Amino acid sequence: MRILPLLALTVLSAQSLALPSSRARFEARLARRAGDQQVPLVQAGNDTDPPDYNDIWAGALLNAPEGTYKSITATFTVPTPKHPAGGSGPHSAAVWVGIDGDSCYQGLLQTGVDSHIDSRGSVWHNAWYEWFPDLSADYAGFDVRAGDSITASVIVHSPRSGTASIMNHRTGRSAAQRLTSEHLLCGEDAEWIVEDFGRPSTPFADFGQVVFTGAQATTAGGVVGPDGARVLDILQKDRALTKSVINGSTVTVTYIEGSAV
Repeated sequence: MRILPLLALTVLSAQSLALPSSRARFEARLARRAGDQQVPLVQAGNDTDPPDYNDIWAGALLNAPEGTYKSITATFTVPTPKHPAGGSGPHSAAVWVGIDGDSCYQGLLQTGVDSHIDSRGSVWHNAWYEWFPDLSADYAGFDVRAGDSITASVIVHSPRSGTASIMNHRTGRSAAQRLTSEHLLCGEDAEWIVEDFGRPSTPFADFGQVVFTGAQATTAGGVVGPDGARVLDILQKDRALTKSVINGSTVTVTYIEGSAV
């Protein structure tokens, strides 16, 4: 059994009264960080290289010595969230790229898109950036819809400064935000992630499939891809909710409706 020390996040920008505010998700992250930094993992079946199961992150995670990762990027299509089988009420999922938050858990610089569905079946999305544990924020006026091709990137300038940026290939618009924080980055982790917010009030949406293409991170020695990264999948109540696959510079994450492990 392996242990995955994930920094538990709940990256959701509130767009209805049923969804948590920035302050609420900030407090939820701190509570999970204090109590659930380590999650017992289960190895699945007879796979020679089973995924690292945890309760909120699916995708790919690179770990390396301090100071290794300088930037990360990938392109993905914004999913159309659905209620899972038997589900109702608001559900959400987040798609993002980030630096740190696992072996280096005091800070995490990340950017991506949240996808939401409410009890009436209405769907909406928001593009955001965050240097956890500081509060997240949306890119002002940045239009994003299901089916849009999005490139998300993070650059680390120093342990205390970095830039998050995003581009919508449908609209041709890009946005960037330079950030500073006292919560130091280490450059130890690089990740391409689909996330469950980990809050009972906002369950995990059926996101279908997310494919990160052109996934790469830069180091002092050049560019690296996700080949050889740890494969992460979400396991809740002894049932796998995702299936992640790495193939070259592509990371594919599929929702699998609670398959037994």
